[in-house]
Amino acid sequence: MLVALAGGVGAARLLTGAVQVVDPAEVVAIVNTGDDMVLHGLHISPDIDTVIYTLADLHNRSTGWGVATESWVVMAELARLGGETWFHLGDRDLATHLYRTQRLGEGAPLHEVTDEIARARGLGVRVLPMSDDPVRTRLVLAEEAEGVSAGTEVAFQQYFVALRHAVAVRSVRFDGAAEAAPAPGVLDAIRDAEVVVVSPSNPVVSIGPILAVPGVREALAARRDQVVAVSPIVAGAALKGPADRLLVELGHESSVVGVARLHAQWAGTLVIDEQDAHLKAAVEAEGVRAVVARTVMSSPKVAASLATTVLDAAR
Repeated sequence: MLVALAGGVGAARLLTGAVQVVDPAEVVAIVNTGDDMVLHGLHISPDIDTVIYTLADLHNRSTGWGVATESWVVMAELARLGGETWFHLGDRDLATHLYRTQRLGEGAPLHEVTDEIARARGLGVRVLPMSDDPVRTRLVLAEEAEGVSAGTEVAFQQYFVALRHAVAVRSVRFDGAAEAAPAPGVLDAIRDAEVVVVSPSNPVVSIGPILAVPGVREALAARRDQVVAVSPIVAGAALKGPADRLLVELGHESSVVGVARLHAQWAGTLVIDEQDAHLKAAVEAEGVRAVVARTVMSSPKVAASLATTVLDAAR
């Protein structure tokens, strides 16, 4: 069984490669829910939806989020009424949030609702939220931005979408993590996996919330030799999003060496891109085995090759 710790776009791409080389029924995605929020009365799970839409081949390839061939009638009408439209929700996407909110309101736990949505979309992969309990990523701004003063703590989506992640951050915390429990099946999946792959997702705000759930980091450490991380940093930069800037702002190094340092206690191997081959020895000096491969998933073929590399590294 292949188990993936997953954020959004990078994780979704790696999972599309994994299902080409592993039976989808043998793949489990443990997905970050620190980005979740309630808006317009609806429970929105952006990373879960990105993973499901991508694996179901419904995703918008140009944006990396949302549904392809989307329409925006509801958002247009909401704008006419003067409602909040800073977080765009397409009409097809809204159906997912309506269903999730209804089922949660009926008392179903998030892992059960997520499984229902994944099955309805035809997925063979098991998609698990990291926790059924609310864990929310919160960031303290290091500078003023668009009328929000320095030192203000904001929710992740306000930072990422409303402020376009263009403002420096002083600190990050995961509200509710200490009281949360891993969703049913999360720790068992890690324990029983042939390989646990840490997707090339933002190590601070995508992987960080998963690690903050009690028991997860310890479960990974117990399987360290089978935990293979794929660096989201290539040649010192993030391919998408603010991972490189966040690492520096929080006192880390934006490089494959910095990623190795963050993961060293619970990941035995780090897959680094060919562009960082010259840093292989420096990565291994951090106590993490380095494997050099093509990690920029420019096509499904490359994603499948990377998934094969991950499996081989664990074996």
